[in-house]
Amino acid sequence: MQKTPLTAALATVIALLFGHAMLQMGNTLQSSLLTVRGGLEHFTATEIGLVGSGFYVGLMVGSLRIGALIRGVGHTRAFAALAALASAVPLLHLMFVSPWFWPLGRALTGFCFAGLFIVVESWLNGAASSAVRGQLLSIYGMVGMIAGVGGQMLLTAADPHGFVLFCLVSMIISFALVPVVLSRGQAPLQAEGKAVRPNLRNLYRISPFGVVAGFLVGVSTSSYYSLGPLFAQRVGLEPAGVALFMACGSLGGFLATWPMGWLSDRVDRRGLVVALTGCAAAALLAMVLLVPENPPRGLLYALVALFGAMVIPGYSLVLAHVNDHVPPGEFAAASGGMLVLWGAGAALGPLIGGAAMSQLGVQGLGWLILTAQAGIAAWGLWRMRRRAAPTEKEDFLIMPQQPVSTQLVAAAEEAAIERKEAAATS
Repeated sequence: MQKTPLTAALATVIALLFGHAMLQMGNTLQSSLLTVRGGLEHFTATEIGLVGSGFYVGLMVGSLRIGALIRGVGHTRAFAALAALASAVPLLHLMFVSPWFWPLGRALTGFCFAGLFIVVESWLNGAASSAVRGQLLSIYGMVGMIAGVGGQMLLTAADPHGFVLFCLVSMIISFALVPVVLSRGQAPLQAEGKAVRPNLRNLYRISPFGVVAGFLVGVSTSSYYSLGPLFAQRVGLEPAGVALFMACGSLGGFLATWPMGWLSDRVDRRGLVVALTGCAAAALLAMVLLVPENPPRGLLYALVALFGAMVIPGYSLVLAHVNDHVPPGEFAAASGGMLVLWGAGAALGPLIGGAAMSQLGVQGLGWLILTAQAGIAAWGLWRMRRRAAPTEKEDFLIMPQQPVSTQLVAAAEEAAIERKEAAATS
């Protein structure tokens, strides 16, 4: 039986996808573990927010600067070195339990993970033909999401106050080396070229809604992932309950992303984003108002699942809207600009959220994310009055939870345009 192009591509990169899943599993476990352990060590909410912010600062710096290392030593050596360093950091967190050291360690983790993701995406880009590159990118994004759900549930494997979970994070990241280094996929002969410098002013001219929404989506998602475990811990959930709370949100996002993308290809994407932010705000408001009443756990899990379903697909939807307006050949620059905006929001979100929780109590996190979602909705409604939706759209692509590379997205969008042009002339 002859393989389809997608099946053939998956057979080549299945080991890479498994390694990526391991990385995401280790990272999500580490993120929740540090937040819960910080709470047990009586770190303030502001200090825990600083730890969460450190990861996104490192991720953005790495995404902008790690290319020089990859070009210098090659993909395989860069991946091995960065994975080895990333696997050591959880043990350093265990050795130095300090609210001043942990943000530095988390920033180092983010820097390493930026390089690891870029290497994996470079391999995927090289392995996929133009006909299936978009599908492969979406599969890559979905694999990361479901692995994140598994990582959240691993928080139940041992006592967060002990050392076992830190060792488990280190082991998972180390194991991610094996399938990638031994993969049958051919490493790119040359590293990715230098990234195209984003022009934020030009990006705003192309898509005012995308610029503002991309920043606020970063604020929302990073605040949830960094401080959601602290919220759950402070409303009285034990570690297993915290794990389930975070997993429900991630699972909601996983289940909703593809249907929302399918729908966005058929309606004004801004209108869909506005509707989703409205639903997310309603779920957040319910949680904020119910917290003092000690609501049933099942209700909390249902509300956070609805919240995740509405918020987690946000970046993919906003980027798809931006790409609808980007001229051919400028996808890399536009994606790079969106990456900078998302990263700035992601770095600020936990800082502001932590401060809000310190000043307003556990409800401060909900008020911050609710404000960000309301901002997206208000700006979206205004922009819908100022500009009509485009008559032609690019295909929706499911983005990774931590978007760090522009090359795979740009290649997938350019390939989609080529296919449409070929179909129109045939």
